[in-house]
Amino acid sequence: MDSQMASAWKSSVENHFSLQSNAAPDTAQVPLKVPFVIGVAGGTASGKTTVCNMIMSQLQNQRVVLINQEAFYHPLTAEQLEKVHDYNFDHPDAFNTELLLSCMEKLKHGQAISIPNYDFKSHRSIEAARVVNPSDVIILDGILILHDPRVREIMNMKIFVDSDSDVRLARRIRRDTVERNRNIQYVLDQYAKYVKPGFEDFIHPTKKYADVIIPRGADNDVAIDLIVQHIRTKLGQHHLCKIYSNVFVIHSTFQMRGMHTLVRNAKTTKHDFVFYADRLIRLVVEHGLGHLPFTEKQITTPTGSVYSGVVFCKSLCGVSIIRSGESMENALRACCKGIKIGKILIHREGKSGRQLIYEKLPKDIASRHVLLLDPVLATGNSAVKAISVLLSKGVPESNIIFLNLISAPEGLHAVCNKFPRLKIVTSEIDTTLNKDLHVIPGMGEFGDRYFGTGSRVTPP
Repeated sequence: MDSQMASAWKSSVENHFSLQSNAAPDTAQVPLKVPFVIGVAGGTASGKTTVCNMIMSQLQNQRVVLINQEAFYHPLTAEQLEKVHDYNFDHPDAFNTELLLSCMEKLKHGQAISIPNYDFKSHRSIEAARVVNPSDVIILDGILILHDPRVREIMNMKIFVDSDSDVRLARRIRRDTVERNRNIQYVLDQYAKYVKPGFEDFIHPTKKYADVIIPRGADNDVAIDLIVQHIRTKLGQHHLCKIYSNVFVIHSTFQMRGMHTLVRNAKTTKHDFVFYADRLIRLVVEHGLGHLPFTEKQITTPTGSVYSGVVFCKSLCGVSIIRSGESMENALRACCKGIKIGKILIHREGKSGRQLIYEKLPKDIASRHVLLLDPVLATGNSAVKAISVLLSKGVPESNIIFLNLISAPEGLHAVCNKFPRLKIVTSEIDTTLNKDLHVIPGMGEFGDRYFGTGSRVTPP
């Protein structure tokens, strides 16, 4: 594996898959999900498309689309067709880069596009154009996809597939003679006159822009697996996770998005709301427990074998912020048998004030790790007050793990700026708060929907 592989994970993907919204704070506009764009370059027949297909096949829980740079070849004029043998298809000017950039701009703004259907026999775009819908991941594949700095700028990850020149030539001969019905002499003449010089002059120099270089192309399974793991990690991150290293968002899957769709739907019945909210809460609790300190331990299995495992700390308790936080207690008890759970009741005073009304906490809470429970983090005012209570009882800030179903950016800013050493675990970060301080898009008043009480609007 190339030495650049080791540093790729730190240098790439700084502007990825973040939630964006230009809507006013009091609207319920659905935010755009900016796609994660990957560029895959390399010489002719280096295995680029095979690498792209392998990446796509492993990203099964994401919407992925492959766009080939070859679709953006300029159609040849009648005069150029007469001298097609003298046309350089390996030169940057052979591509309509302006059209490619226009298409990518539309995809980034959630618009479907039509890209040309280029025919390599007639060297023209034919009907019908290919329709491409907005996707979570867009892979750009092409020999010169890393050549134009404007195209590189929109990429979150840049890959160069590096294969031996003799291997590439053999593959090109097989492809052009079998798939494109070209004469072998014509293929060899084109290679010597344009393909080889084009690689040396334009393609190989773009290798220096790559975040990841894959030697041996599709044969390098290890490199491709590492790339896919990195992409999955980045897709699960919100841009706030990069600002606050103590914020952890559970990796999203279609299963989780489906449950969020149900609990956020205003028409969902109480029974279904509770059922799917409990499932999401269980996932958040399980993820939160994974952030507890542990020690290694070896045990003997029933087969007499030795298993090297871990044991999590046992000095643990839960604290629910009444009343919505109480909905998370059953999941915590199901995961931690016999766990002690304290309670804190905060009263809202105006839009930003909070007053402690009641607290019942374990006497030895200062020596425990605390899972603070509240399904919705909105303004963060109640959370800041509750955390301050825990600190006043002697709980170290670093011993607090705050568990939410959804979090608003405003609440994350408020809590993380004041308490940078605690951890926040959530299943989704929403867009914003509206003028009434409700999370948008949100899921409504969680306590009322979960416990079946009357409508009551009090931001947590």
